[in-house]
Amino acid sequence: MQAATAMIGGEGDVRVRRGVLAGKALPYLLVLPVLVLEAVLILYPIVRGALFSLEGPAGGLDLDNYRFMLADPDFWRMLGHTLVYTLTVVVAILVVALGVALLMNWSFRGRGLVRSILTVPWAIPDVPVAITFVLMLDPTFGVFNRLAGLLPFIGEDRQWLLDPTLAMAAVIIVTVWKGFPFYALVLLAALQNVPDELYDAARVDGAGPLAQFRHVTLPGVRDTIALLAVLAFIFSTQQFTLIWLITGGGPVDATTTLAPAIYLQAFRFYNFGYAGAIAVIGFLVSALSTVAFVVVQRRIASEP
Repeated sequence: MQAATAMIGGEGDVRVRRGVLAGKALPYLLVLPVLVLEAVLILYPIVRGALFSLEGPAGGLDLDNYRFMLADPDFWRMLGHTLVYTLTVVVAILVVALGVALLMNWSFRGRGLVRSILTVPWAIPDVPVAITFVLMLDPTFGVFNRLAGLLPFIGEDRQWLLDPTLAMAAVIIVTVWKGFPFYALVLLAALQNVPDELYDAARVDGAGPLAQFRHVTLPGVRDTIALLAVLAFIFSTQQFTLIWLITGGGPVDATTTLAPAIYLQAFRFYNFGYAGAIAVIGFLVSALSTVAFVVVQRRIASEP
């Protein structure tokens, strides 16, 4: 009798251990399809592109594409365009998003409707957005020139997409307009998590609106702003559709950033090796910048 009981108890222990092991393995089994999908759609293209960049004319592996790239003044000019475009978009989109989030955080009639309308630019696909802004920037009948004509210091119609400076400003404006609703909604959620008691204490201490914004609001959303800065940097670095459809990288490659440059080299000039080298540099720039953002954010968060 005791032997039978011990046998049953042993089988029960085995089942319990199997259940525990199955429970521990379940999360990994659930994540496995996502990892496989990312490996096929993300990791493999990255590795394949890197191998393309190392393919030499004789079929072996060498660094000729990188040597040519580092000696190519066009590459450095495109890299400069990328940095100007990216940094301007990051700063502008965060400033606009924070301002809109502060407005949406006020209590007023119809706030829910306004918040819903706020998502429209972000929800519209890139292609109709680009077509709409191209029409608005038309020098003959575009609304931008009609509005600019109201200013006393602008006396003639501007060729928005034919002037290098104005073309870069145009694609920056469109990119900010397209992306700011997402960042504004995230910042709005962060603002609503800032305790009202902190504002009450600041007012008791005699702090005005600017002091409250500096000492209460900004510290309360600092981590969120840092995260959004990383996302905005990645978003603008990889931006292709809006730039390509609005300016085509012109005039005279004035708005050609790394993403359009990769497309041109790969699918117009069929120089896949050089395109792969540019893509690798773009990937490294994004990765290193993201790491730098994370390091700075952690240092700021560790400060008292």
